[in-house]
Amino acid sequence: MPDGVTAGPESAAGPATGLDPVDVIRRAGERGWTLATAESLTAGAVVARLVDAPGASAVIAGGAACYSLQAKTRVLGVDATLLAATGAVTAEVAAAMAEGALSLYCADLAVSTTGVAGPGPDERGVAEGTVVLGLARRGLPTLTRELRLSGGRARIRALTVDAAIEMLSLALTE
Repeated sequence: MPDGVTAGPESAAGPATGLDPVDVIRRAGERGWTLATAESLTAGAVVARLVDAPGASAVIAGGAACYSLQAKTRVLGVDATLLAATGAVTAEVAAAMAEGALSLYCADLAVSTTGVAGPGPDERGVAEGTVVLGLARRGLPTLTRELRLSGGRARIRALTVDAAIEMLSLALTE
């Protein structure tokens, strides 16, 4: 497992907050940092939410929506052998996706999303609502966070976007 991997899943059953990314963009700008995303489950919704904030063009380096295993390998450099062995919904894959976006976009901070929005489990039996986020930071260990979400596909995806923006926010307040 990568350094900094969090232990155990967190549950979230409350409503999606629609977390405002303005502070994330402002803090990144104040630090002179660039941000990137690597998204599977959210398919670009995180970067879309971030660019809604004024000043985003100064700090958003880019976002990669890599839904297929092949795209995760080709675009983000995630090891194909790892994906074949474990599938995409693991801490190792989330970490590799975030690190891939960090490298691809020469960013200072990158967040990744991977998981199962449903309906039902994926082909490997990973339960609906299982989500893993990655956070790669230039010069620091990569972190991951596992969530267990509920409420159907749209709600799981919305909660994941909120959680990804929250991870960026926390990293920018350290």
